[in-house]
Amino acid sequence: MTADLWLYLAVAVYFVIGVVLLIADGHAEMMSFGLYFDQWTYLFLFLMPLMAIVFDYAWIFFRFDDRRSLAVRRAFSPQRLAHLFSGMALLMALMIFQGTFTSIKNLLPIIRGGFLYDQWLANLDALLSFGRDPWKVLLSIAGHDAIIKIVDWNYSVLWFVVCFGTLFYVATSPRAASMRVRYISMFMLVWVVCGNILAGIFISAGPVFYGAVTGDERRFAELATFLALPDGPTAANLFQSYLWSLHAHSTSGFGSGISAFPSVHVGLIALNAFFAAEVSRKLGIIAFCYTAFVMASSVYLGWHYAVDGYASLLVVGVGHFALRSLLDRKPGLVATALHGAVATA
Repeated sequence: MTADLWLYLAVAVYFVIGVVLLIADGHAEMMSFGLYFDQWTYLFLFLMPLMAIVFDYAWIFFRFDDRRSLAVRRAFSPQRLAHLFSGMALLMALMIFQGTFTSIKNLLPIIRGGFLYDQWLANLDALLSFGRDPWKVLLSIAGHDAIIKIVDWNYSVLWFVVCFGTLFYVATSPRAASMRVRYISMFMLVWVVCGNILAGIFISAGPVFYGAVTGDERRFAELATFLALPDGPTAANLFQSYLWSLHAHSTSGFGSGISAFPSVHVGLIALNAFFAAEVSRKLGIIAFCYTAFVMASSVYLGWHYAVDGYASLLVVGVGHFALRSLLDRKPGLVATALHGAVATA
């Protein structure tokens, strides 16, 4: 856990900043720190540790034959358990981080006085796509009910499994120890830089909410109609309605807050792709292809303008290589900074 002190300090600073912003702006009711407790503890203290243990036993049973007892002792060695429990503790700290993120995100439209950049982003999208909105291109290629169901399931379910399953693995596995601090630092930076800072500067709601925030109901009407399937709404459509209801009533909820630029959804999956490329070239190619699919899906489902994904990919790429270069050149930088902070305190 001492190796993770930098991460705990970052969470604490972010938490304090969030609380100060909410209180200073007179919106303490927007605090969302308790919203994630049930789901987060179930996911990271029960479900995923149980799945990890089951996977370890299954791997040992089918792989090691007469050496199973030795493999079990190694799989549940003090080193393995130390990584597991310290990782679970760190993930619970990230629950506070996630609550802070949601609290700040809920506050952004209030601070900025609404969603100001949707028309500008939509026009930039069309300009970069040679005069045609990108969602129209996607619908002309894949405007079928069967395809939208697959895309919707991937965006709402598989994306979650990949992103948070990877987070759990990196936080708890000895095999990922060399990249643990760097990966989780980047994980946090994606949420803060893309989801708070840039989202606040270029405050926008996204295509599905375009009519509500600009008054132009026609531009994305065909997309809205397509998303409302005749045999029942998509998961994206239901969650979009849920988010707008919370926004309209100025209340917070699980995963609440609306912002389009840049895309955190794309940012997190791009983060995994950059790290996957470090592990192997083939895995990196697969991961970046999946990132491209998620990026297209975010436009197809009405969540984002295409430029939201482009910006996320650029921000994550610059952040990834900058942090990697910094830590490679000065591997003791974090430890030195922490030592100085503790000595000052």
